[in-house]
Amino acid sequence: MPFVKNHNHKKLKLILLSIIFVGLGLSLAAFISHRRLPGKEKNIVSDIRNKANISIGKAHQTAIKNGVKEWNLDAASVDYMVKKNQAIFQDLSITFYLKNKTQVYLTANKGILKIDSNDMEILGNVVVKNLTYRLKTENLFYRHNQRIIFSKVPVKVSGAAFNFIADSMSLNLNTNKTMFEGKVQGTLREIIRL
Repeated sequence: MPFVKNHNHKKLKLILLSIIFVGLGLSLAAFISHRRLPGKEKNIVSDIRNKANISIGKAHQTAIKNGVKEWNLDAASVDYMVKKNQAIFQDLSITFYLKNKTQVYLTANKGILKIDSNDMEILGNVVVKNLTYRLKTENLFYRHNQRIIFSKVPVKVSGAAFNFIADSMSLNLNTNKTMFEGKVQGTLREIIRL
């Protein structure tokens, strides 16, 4: 009897191993036959080289300098490009922390962060706001060492007492002062309290 049980056990192992090898063979055949797209092999390789090395959904990053929080960044997704030393954020929002304990909020469709310097280029439907104003533009830059936000394209600024447009602008986050350049036009209103 022990010989029959051992023989059945060997037969069962042989059948299971055969099934595993057949399954692996079929998987390998399917992979090989479907991995090639006619006429697009070169494009696929070049696309892979230009794509991100790491992609993450729902990202959060904080910049701290000398123990002081300078900004927080949240995004729907981020692609890290190791060769370019940059991170590309989609649907981002940034909170900048000022020395006077106020905050400046920024939202945009896309942001490109240079990892070595923390400088950023911010693109698409850019909105910057705080308690007194709201600024809209299509392209903005942030220089981390100087803590300056600036735009080289037209901006629209509105607040309770003013509305205007300008060809370019810069906002110093250290001094909380804004400079507008080029053609600047708009209206200032006096707020009368009774």
